[in-house]
Amino acid sequence: MMRERITIHEGKRWQRFLADFGKCGVTGWCLEVMFTSVDSILAGDFRLMGHTSLLMFPIYGLGAFAAPVSAFLDEWLSGIPGLLRAGRERVPALGRILRHGLIYMVLIFTVEYITGTWLKSLGICPWDYSMWPDHVSGVIRLRFAPLWFGTGLLFEQITTGNIWKRSG
Repeated sequence: MMRERITIHEGKRWQRFLADFGKCGVTGWCLEVMFTSVDSILAGDFRLMGHTSLLMFPIYGLGAFAAPVSAFLDEWLSGIPGLLRAGRERVPALGRILRHGLIYMVLIFTVEYITGTWLKSLGICPWDYSMWPDHVSGVIRLRFAPLWFGTGLLFEQITTGNIWKRSG
């Protein structure tokens, strides 16, 4: 009986993760289409034609890991001497949002660098930032830091629904 409960609980966790993966993947696609359509204005194309790649769905889907990673880091930071106020339940909402946004920004840059480098090695990378002065290996742009900060927080909100709430 106990094993059956654990299996059901694990099954629901996988269902939730897959649903969150889908939410993040679709949200990322939509954000990218909106961003590239607005970017087209700068190129003088007022049709607002946005675009993305099917390859981006699983990359954006990895945003489903955002909330679990930040929860792990909140727990880890709570155990560091001198950071007694690090736990999620003790940090004011704004402080937690800033911390999580920075964590997400770094994680998204890392995922973008790793996946971009891998896809580039296969000759199928759908983006190339090498023409911009703030690029790193042509696969990330430092100027996107605020966008990734916000995107990570958006992924946390759509997967947990409680970005402004304290837990506990």
